[in-house]
Amino acid sequence: MTDSTATALTIERIRSAMRGPLPGFEAQITMAPRPRPFSPPPGVEPRQAGVLLLLYPIRGVLHLVLTVRTSDLNHHRGQISLPGGGWEEGDASLQETALREAREEIGIATDELELLGPLTPIYVPPSNNVVHPFVAYAPQRPAFRPDPEEVAELLEVPLHMFLDPATRREEERTWRGAPLHVPFYAVGEHKIWGATAIILAEFLVLLTQRCGAGH
Repeated sequence: MTDSTATALTIERIRSAMRGPLPGFEAQITMAPRPRPFSPPPGVEPRQAGVLLLLYPIRGVLHLVLTVRTSDLNHHRGQISLPGGGWEEGDASLQETALREAREEIGIATDELELLGPLTPIYVPPSNNVVHPFVAYAPQRPAFRPDPEEVAELLEVPLHMFLDPATRREEERTWRGAPLHVPFYAVGEHKIWGATAIILAEFLVLLTQRCGAGH
C-alpha cells in the first residue's frame, strides 16, 4: 500500500463509484471461507437483515467502524461485524433497518448521514439471514455510544489499510469436524472473516476498479 492509495480514497471518488454497477459475487467469493453455501437450503426461508458500512474522516483520512461482538450474543459471538441487525416490523426498508440498528448498536445519530448506496446482499448460513449492506458517509467522526450488551469493542480502521496486500491472509480451520479454508483481513490482533470480510471484499474491488486505489 502506498501513500497514493490513501490519497485516491476521497469521498467524492467513492460517491461516484457507488453510482455504477456492483462487482457482485465474483468479488465476494474472494474472501469467502471454503466450502461455504451462498443460498439457504431448499424449503428454508431466510430472515432479512441490514448492516451499515459507515465511512468518516479522522484527520483527513477515511475510516470505517467495525464492532467486536460480545461473547453472550446468540450468533457470531466474539466476531467482528459491521453494525446492523435483523429487519423488524415498522422498518420501512432494509436501509432503515441498517440505520436503526446502527443507532441502537453503536449509538450514533443517523439523520445527517449521506447514504451512498447498497452493496450486493449475502446469505449468512449460521444465522440464516440474507444481509443487505448499505454504504454511508458521515462528514465528521460520529460520537459513538456503543451498547455494552452487544459491543465489546469498537474498531476504527483506516480504509486504505484493507488495500494493503499484507492485510489479507489465509488459514486452515476445522468447522464441525471438517476442514475449512478461511481468508481474513488482519487488523492488529483481530481477524476479520466470514460475512464481514465478504462484504468488504466487494467494496474494496469497487474502490480498486473505480477510484484508482489499490496495490
